[in-house]
Amino acid sequence: MGYRTPTCPIARTCGGCEWLSVPYPIQLQRKQQQVVELLGPLGEKFGVSVEDIRGMKEPLAFRHKATTPFAPGRGRSVRSGFYSAGTHRIVACEACLAEDPRAREILNDVARLAARFKVPAYDEDRDRGTLRHAVIRTGYATDEMLLTLVANGQRLLHEREFVSALQTLHPELTGIVLNSNQRRTNAILGRDTRVLAGSETMHDKLLNCMFEIGPTSFYQTNPEQTEILYQLALEGVGLREKSHGNHGVLRVLDAYCGTGTIGICAAKEAGLNDISTELTGVDQVENNIAMAKRNAHANTLSARFICDDATRFIAKESQRGASYDVVVLDPPRAGSTPTFLKAVGQLAPKRVVYVSCNVVTQARDLEVLLAGGYRLERITPVDMFPHTKHVETVVLMSRKDK
Repeated sequence: MGYRTPTCPIARTCGGCEWLSVPYPIQLQRKQQQVVELLGPLGEKFGVSVEDIRGMKEPLAFRHKATTPFAPGRGRSVRSGFYSAGTHRIVACEACLAEDPRAREILNDVARLAARFKVPAYDEDRDRGTLRHAVIRTGYATDEMLLTLVANGQRLLHEREFVSALQTLHPELTGIVLNSNQRRTNAILGRDTRVLAGSETMHDKLLNCMFEIGPTSFYQTNPEQTEILYQLALEGVGLREKSHGNHGVLRVLDAYCGTGTIGICAAKEAGLNDISTELTGVDQVENNIAMAKRNAHANTLSARFICDDATRFIAKESQRGASYDVVVLDPPRAGSTPTFLKAVGQLAPKRVVYVSCNVVTQARDLEVLLAGGYRLERITPVDMFPHTKHVETVVLMSRKDK
């Protein structure tokens, strides 16, 4: 790969990139082996081997979402950076090898301006102070940037002057918003958000589809690898097939759909191949569904997005005798549920595409699908988070009787 193992002055104290000192080819070997050990035995039953992991050519500056906590420093200074591994002790960071290089400068300037305008940092031990966190998202295929300031309250001290100074330093910011989180919690974001300057959302592109991203939206932090992940999922959907049963329409259920990214990319590519689709997406977060609807409209697609728990929704679909050709699921790290997976078997789609960020829970769930009448067709690992132990996998399954 021609890749040199980088050095980071805070690697030992930060702990975020736990494998940074490990040569990247060895990182990929470790992740490949993890998937082989957990999913390989399942694939062997069907003559399917785990494909080579899809790694990055240059695993640096890949994170397009960056976050910092704030805490009171000496005098009126405000500390920012990363929490040291396993603690809430902040380690200062001037630049991060894993992040878009534009991000950390902006986050550090927020801390400096907070000190200048006497905006007190939040002291979590005493539950007082205002500025808790800042989160910045930067575009991968666009130049847009969205900065979210998280406050222990509804306003910042000297708010107008603070925001004006921030805009002067960083006119590249598309939007600056204030998120209120007054709970004593480790969760970064609260529910209420207010625009301070510019737009409340930003936009980015994946596989030639435009997506709106808000302060609380789920959007993958490594867009370069996300395109590889999604392309594998699209191949699993079977977009090159010209015939889909007797109805001539490809019916896709996108479960745990978030803001609709996978389903919309699939429907868009299907349209380019002159394949008609009926896309249904389900997610339990109301804001995600509202954004998914806007994303479908922005990409000139007709789709049905429903705010509901994925398990409850698919159980109702099974009871009413709904029919889908493909079910795509991308659940959280805890995986799916037995009820959901058994309902998939009852719906009997021709294909199931399972995208996972936790191969342990995925292996557990695949056993349920195999017992429900499916066979494994393809297993592909993708490295979304270099320098960490995490690996994502895309698994394609098909009905034994189809």
